[in-house]
Amino acid sequence: MPRAPTTPKPPKSSAPGVPPDAHAAPIAEKLASQQKSISIAEFFEKNKQMLGFDSLQRCLLTTVKEAVDNALDACEEAGILPDLLIEIKASRPTRPTRTTSPAQSTQPNQPAQPTANLIVTIEDNGPGIVREQIPRVFAKLLYGSRFHALKQSRGQQGIGISASVLYAQLSTGKPTEIISKIGSGEPAHYCKLMIDTSRNEPEILEEQTTDWDPPHGTRVELEIKASYVKGRRQSVLEYLRNTAIVNPHARITLVDPDGERTVFERATDILPEPPKEIKPHPAGIELGTLVKMLRHTDRKRLSAFLKDSFVRIGAVTSEEICSRAGLLPAADPGKLTHEEAERLQDALRSAKIAAPPTDCLSPISEDLIRKGVLKEYSIDFIATTKRTPAVFNGNPFLVEAAIAYGGDLPADGKADILRFANRVPLLYQQGACAVTHAIERINWKYYGLTQPGGFPSGPCAILVHVASTNVPFTSESKNAIADVPKILDEVENAVRNAASRLRKYLGKQESLSKRKEKENLIKKVLPRLATKVSEILGMGVPNIDPVVARIMGNLLVNRSVRRNESENVFNIEIRIENHTGAAHSMKVHDLIPFEIVGAEPEPRMAPVGDKFDYLWEVSLRSGEGVHLRYAVESDDEGLTLPALLVEGVSAELVTGARVLGGAD
Repeated sequence: MPRAPTTPKPPKSSAPGVPPDAHAAPIAEKLASQQKSISIAEFFEKNKQMLGFDSLQRCLLTTVKEAVDNALDACEEAGILPDLLIEIKASRPTRPTRTTSPAQSTQPNQPAQPTANLIVTIEDNGPGIVREQIPRVFAKLLYGSRFHALKQSRGQQGIGISASVLYAQLSTGKPTEIISKIGSGEPAHYCKLMIDTSRNEPEILEEQTTDWDPPHGTRVELEIKASYVKGRRQSVLEYLRNTAIVNPHARITLVDPDGERTVFERATDILPEPPKEIKPHPAGIELGTLVKMLRHTDRKRLSAFLKDSFVRIGAVTSEEICSRAGLLPAADPGKLTHEEAERLQDALRSAKIAAPPTDCLSPISEDLIRKGVLKEYSIDFIATTKRTPAVFNGNPFLVEAAIAYGGDLPADGKADILRFANRVPLLYQQGACAVTHAIERINWKYYGLTQPGGFPSGPCAILVHVASTNVPFTSESKNAIADVPKILDEVENAVRNAASRLRKYLGKQESLSKRKEKENLIKKVLPRLATKVSEILGMGVPNIDPVVARIMGNLLVNRSVRRNESENVFNIEIRIENHTGAAHSMKVHDLIPFEIVGAEPEPRMAPVGDKFDYLWEVSLRSGEGVHLRYAVESDDEGLTLPALLVEGVSAELVTGARVLGGAD
């Protein structure tokens, strides 16, 4: 028997006699009244760790980093060799903070270390900032001139230095003071300001003109709660040292809280080639971005829009793309449908379009990387390399790498990884960075290094610099590069290229080490033999260096001195013989406290203190020899001269002279 249809029961009301939807409208209206927008300054005020302001040590480093980045960019854009001063001093002690772990915090009598408010001053010799722009540059987040410019730069978002101002007022409640001057004939402008976080607008507390000696530049002073540490990898000193390596055209001076002054001198007076702005490349265009560009263009023809909006698209290519997308070149870009925009995107991605130009990048160059590393580190070997430019998602990028080995680098533990993006050191989040992941993909045992735990070990430093119009950082703090496959491959290939030269060097060093052991053994036996034979024959002990050079197959550099008693003149002869199996070119230095006469051939001469450096450049094929002759006047009966110095060959291949440096 069929069941009768039932009528659904109304939901029970919380109050008798009240309709079920009676409370819904008032609640919705109440919730709606509570909705409001927040400013970007308010957001980062509560999420400062996203910008790198978490630990006290990192807060100081982030503050210095943002100011230094701005100063370097400003100087380079104005064609000025950067001269930066960073001064850090204590303001006043605050309450002690414990450095123990949470597990230890409950234990009594734990030592507490006082922290201090630090006054950080950064001064540059850049072009200065016009008065009207000072408040916005320093006290308005997301305000800048580089966000829409497709070219390499250290900062693009306009967050950096204003975030430091925000942290200063958040941690100490103190305003930031700025002095800026745009020219020697212009007044300097002083401004004391804070950020109105509710509106993300500058709040000017004081503004006036003032006297300031430099002809142009900017000076920023912030008081922040932070901690200054020495001797750590993630310290201000190490950050500035790394900055000096990849910015060898800059002079950077640090004055620490103890008053100790450290100067990183520039290694070159040549400014890097300024990058040029380019248009977007069609290979990486997103559909939403393309739709926005179509909607807001002032071009009335689709072919003209493509040619004017993208790089590497000319008249012929734009016609081909329209044809591939099934669209008319004369179509109005602003009237394309969503489906037509999708077809246009597919056509752009499938078209054969040349890679974007690379003049939008400003690489360091292999020579300047070498100079920068040698300026800051004492090493035995360095290999540098530069990859050809590549593209990811339409963004051009370029990878440079270097491997330094030996010298003062620590022999124990993991190799140092020096990561850089657009000439800026990346000191945090090493384990999350594409550079680290690419290095871990390499089998370092093949290149002569041990690899415990998958990471290279030994007295080695690996430097990687990624230059791009848009570095894909993993977070707003910009400390790690995302694992973009193309970037991973380019970093790995660059490091492998330098590592292959390290492998050759280490193999050569092992071979030369064995030669040196053999030579040392010969030098222990032959002198004793020569002494015994001389005693038997009643003759003087001969110089055994020529014999050792022949036995070892070395370069002989031997100097003999003969006195002409009647004239108080000493005739000097330097004999150089190549007993190796290959040709060699070298520089021979004779550093002596005499002026020479009658030199054949004539050397170059340079005064060095109270001595003279006489330099001969010599090139010899295997089996060849040369004699260098000169004379000196002296009243000494027995003339004693310092050892000859040879430059340009390995020490293990030279007998009879000291070697300056060595061949890589």
